[in-house]
Amino acid sequence: MLMKEYRICMPLTVEEYRIGQLYMISKHSHEQSERGEGVEVVQNEPYEDPTYGQGQFTEKRVYLNNKLPSWARAVVPKIFYVTEKAWNYYPYTITEYTIFDSEPKGEEEIEVCLVDIAYDEIPERYYKESEDLRYFKSEKTDRGVLQEGWIDNQEPIMCSYKLVTVKFEVWGLQTRVEQFVHKVIRDVLLLGHRQAFAWVDEWIEMTMDEVREYERATQEATNRKIGPFPPSISITETPLASVARNGPSSAPSTPLSTEPPEYLSVPKDRPRKKSAPETLTLPDPNRRDSGFRLASIFSWGSTPNPQPE
Repeated sequence: MLMKEYRICMPLTVEEYRIGQLYMISKHSHEQSERGEGVEVVQNEPYEDPTYGQGQFTEKRVYLNNKLPSWARAVVPKIFYVTEKAWNYYPYTITEYTIFDSEPKGEEEIEVCLVDIAYDEIPERYYKESEDLRYFKSEKTDRGVLQEGWIDNQEPIMCSYKLVTVKFEVWGLQTRVEQFVHKVIRDVLLLGHRQAFAWVDEWIEMTMDEVREYERATQEATNRKIGPFPPSISITETPLASVARNGPSSAPSTPLSTEPPEYLSVPKDRPRKKSAPETLTLPDPNRRDSGFRLASIFSWGSTPNPQPE
């Protein structure tokens, strides 16, 4: 098991971050999604906790098939997604990522990782000049450009803490998979928080009601963009014909007559071929070896205790 705490400083107030984070997550998910790939919102509704009070519960499916390296695609299902469950009691949040259920055991050492939204490198495919905070300046807030060392003298400033646990106990793959997952999560956190500030002029004047409405409309558009994935199968019940045998209503209609249709009938005077064997011996099913089964445990998420944003 590999645990890391990501610390992400932002040139925002805590209340501004609340709006900006919701706006960023919705827009980022829509931009990164395409048919069969991206973030599908399964559930998003108010939630009340006896300890933390009123909050918001969100469940998402993050489809990652095309983002996996070749060695990972060889050991995961063709239809592969991560379930994200988040309980937001701002400024505290609990986020859980799961592929296969697993519970962390014992105390583990936590590695602290500082994330600089302006000067840490991001994957080249995600780079946009308009989101490069070394050159971006907000017109509405007059914040930026973020120069090297900006964290030491920026005003306002706040820090978001993300505690992430990755556990994948499969011999020969554990270290490789856990490190890969953390790299993916770090890239997502870095890109998302860069965009939250780069888009500040789009959301800075929004109220909570307005950003919630934007979130709802964008989630619907994103789900349509992804499409039905995995494909669904529709079964329609069809009444049986009067000449059908008795059977379950879901069974296909079977005529009483055992004679084949005329267009499938073989002429009676057609000579029979002798090339095929008269009998066919099948192998004994009891002698077949049992199938190979690969045990898989793969989950990552935050600890039960919420961390301050």
